[in-house]
Amino acid sequence: MKRSLVLITITIAVLACAKKEAAPVQPKTPPPLPADVAKVSDAVTTTTATEAAPAGIASEAGGTIVATGEFVSPVRSELSAKLPGRVGRMYVDEGSLVTKGQPLLELETDYTRINLQRAEADSQRAAAAEADAERDLSRKKELIAKDSIPRATFDRSASAYDQAKAAHASAVAQASMYRQQLTDSVLRSPIDGVVAEKRTDIGQRLGDNTVTLVVVQTSPLKLRFRVPEKYLAQVHRGQDVKATVDPYPGQIFAGRVTVVGGVIDPATRSFTVETEFPNRDGKLRPGLFARVEMQ
Repeated sequence: MKRSLVLITITIAVLACAKKEAAPVQPKTPPPLPADVAKVSDAVTTTTATEAAPAGIASEAGGTIVATGEFVSPVRSELSAKLPGRVGRMYVDEGSLVTKGQPLLELETDYTRINLQRAEADSQRAAAAEADAERDLSRKKELIAKDSIPRATFDRSASAYDQAKAAHASAVAQASMYRQQLTDSVLRSPIDGVVAEKRTDIGQRLGDNTVTLVVVQTSPLKLRFRVPEKYLAQVHRGQDVKATVDPYPGQIFAGRVTVVGGVIDPATRSFTVETEFPNRDGKLRPGLFARVEMQ
């Protein structure tokens, strides 16, 4: 009996020790984070990844095709003076708004004006000589009709008149050429737009092909973007579009589709859409980034 009690007591003690060893270790509470680290930890948020459209291609949101693009000018003119010469006056600067026919710069014309004055004087002298030859020929016609002068005398008068008439015409043409040079010495804008680049200034000598100014059209403006191929049947010419730009928050600019590309790009499975915006108020400028929406 004593042995049995001792064995039972030892067994109970061993089991009790085993339970203590198998008990899970309770994790210790980590110490609080420093104040600066806690702020960063609180600012971290989780986001859910979504499938995005390839860069540069429109996406769809609630039945609306949304795209981004850059306004471009349909016309860009690099202007050169018709004549070589030295710049005498500049009427515009970079960024100036211009209208069709507006003077942009003028070449020095001192010598051209002097040549014009001389040509006009030569023209007047030639006109007087022509009139005198014509009167002489009229008298000779009366005399030759009466056989009062030889035929050779009449022929000389007729030849003198023809020469005087030709000299007058040449003097008139010379004067007209100098007038045209004065006109061509003024470079005028061929379009309504804005001066994008100014490449010359007063005193610079221009050659035959020297580009002096770059003028771009600002009304209308074009904007191109790409649309996934599945919308090909839903996009058509004349369709209304609207655009917003950062410089004018909340303001909507209306435009329309002018070109729908007929070729699908096999790499992006998309086609090109070109839109046009009237921009009558001139607020939009070439190069401005825009967000376009189209139903």
